[in-house]
Amino acid sequence: MMDLKKKLHPSWLVKLQNEFKSPYFESLNAFLTQEINKETIYPDEEKIFEAFNQTHFENVKAVIIGQDPYHGVNQAHGLSFSTEEGFKLPPSLRNIFKELNSDLKLEIPKSGNLSKWAKEGVLLMNSILTVRAKTPGSHQNKGWEKFTDSVINLLSNERENIVFILWGKYAQEKESLIDTEKHFIIKSAHPSPLSAHNGFFGSKPFSKCNDYLESSGVSPVNWSPNNT
Repeated sequence: MMDLKKKLHPSWLVKLQNEFKSPYFESLNAFLTQEINKETIYPDEEKIFEAFNQTHFENVKAVIIGQDPYHGVNQAHGLSFSTEEGFKLPPSLRNIFKELNSDLKLEIPKSGNLSKWAKEGVLLMNSILTVRAKTPGSHQNKGWEKFTDSVINLLSNERENIVFILWGKYAQEKESLIDTEKHFIIKSAHPSPLSAHNGFFGSKPFSKCNDYLESSGVSPVNWSPNNT
């Protein structure tokens, strides 16, 4: 059996240790062990918790919630919407960068790797943390949703003044987990080509996030993917 908790940063592990002991996670672990033995799974096993390992619990300023990882070869690396270096920008990420350019006048980068955002305190968390190659949604309802809902609850309960950026209906279903007295929610359409023109473009999530953080006495996020 895999021991996933060994791959999670201590700042999160101390907060989430009860999740790893729960029956649902034992079932999820068994499922993943079987999948990895039979199938190709993304992201790589070492990067399943990459979002948490790059953005430690006490450093979270904003959360961007995705659904499940990219299912193409070596594209996913554990951060929602982000891709490994050297890949053509996926359509949703291309639209995110267009809005970034419109909102903050930042140059559209060629790389889709959002690790710089993660290091700035943006938790880039998919609701489902793994996927079978070429099979989107293949790891739905196996337990990941319970785990990541627990992460949202944890941040809502134990931290203050976090910005939750909820793009599209799927992410917006998580709103009920967030204490809006303590945190700020930004909602809009999803950046996918199917919906971006219905309220994502022009929504200014990046400047709204920073305005809230600064008004709360928190340093703003440097949204430049190149950290310039």
